[in-house]
Amino acid sequence: MKHLLGTDGMSREDAVLLLDTAAQMAATQEREVRKLPTLRGKTVVNLFFEDSTRTRISFEAAAKRLSADVINFSAKGSSVSKGESLKDTALTLQAMGADAVVIRHSASGAAYQLAHSGWLRGSVLNAGDGTHQHPTQALLDAFTARRRLVDDPEGKGLDGLTLAIVGDVLHSRVVRSNVSLWTTLGAKVVLVAPPTLLPVGVSTWPVEVVHRLDHAIDRFDLDAVMMLRVQRERMTGGGDAFFPSPEEYTRLYGLDRSRMDRLPSHAIVMHPGPMNRGLEIAAEAADSDRSVIVEQVANGVAVRMAALYLLLAGEEAA
Repeated sequence: MKHLLGTDGMSREDAVLLLDTAAQMAATQEREVRKLPTLRGKTVVNLFFEDSTRTRISFEAAAKRLSADVINFSAKGSSVSKGESLKDTALTLQAMGADAVVIRHSASGAAYQLAHSGWLRGSVLNAGDGTHQHPTQALLDAFTARRRLVDDPEGKGLDGLTLAIVGDVLHSRVVRSNVSLWTTLGAKVVLVAPPTLLPVGVSTWPVEVVHRLDHAIDRFDLDAVMMLRVQRERMTGGGDAFFPSPEEYTRLYGLDRSRMDRLPSHAIVMHPGPMNRGLEIAAEAADSDRSVIVEQVANGVAVRMAALYLLLAGEEAA
């Protein structure tokens, strides 16, 4: 692999390799000395055109634990805010000797453009582009589920598992990455959302679609439920055009104690964060023993270490 731009088109072999490598990285993080010398001398640039403290810090921690040098580049207050183009920014980073660029951008396709433009010789990792893809989030979600739900997970996928993804599918890059990855790994994906929060063309996706969370719980033997943040900042009118009211949304799509108790006893509760507590997920669900939300954050560092390692360590990694 030269770049990690999305999970669509990713082979099962590559996906399992990433998850297995993440398991090895996670094991190193349980030692007293967690830093590895693997990427010493490499430079990783975090190029964030959108705010995302959680993802940026996770990538920074991953790179530093592999002994890479890290440069954090925020668009706010930089030359980008003065009108500099993505091309000129990329050429500047190339001149600085960037071996990998982690990019988060509001425009779908920005990571692909950066990777295939010829502006950079290094690797590009997509940390979220518009409503398109967020591959490392999907990988950490799959890694978390595999550790919790699959017996002896190393070398295996998610065969036979069923995941329900609930909520604002329309504006979610996490959904698109998870649908591609989980189906590649052998899982069944069920999307739960009102029609107004489903994208055009969802009927062609390899998923089942239902319009009530209660229907999904009754119809499917769910192994995992992923609640999505309602992205009101991406909605015209702050959500008023997409659902009648926050109270109505919570009544039909919120995960509370009663719905959680109707899930199979082994089922886990997931959320890519940040959460709107009391809207898409109640506190008793977010903080329950079934919740793996904190584990997802911790596992994100191991998964991003694996991605950086496989992209930058070259033939030695393979």
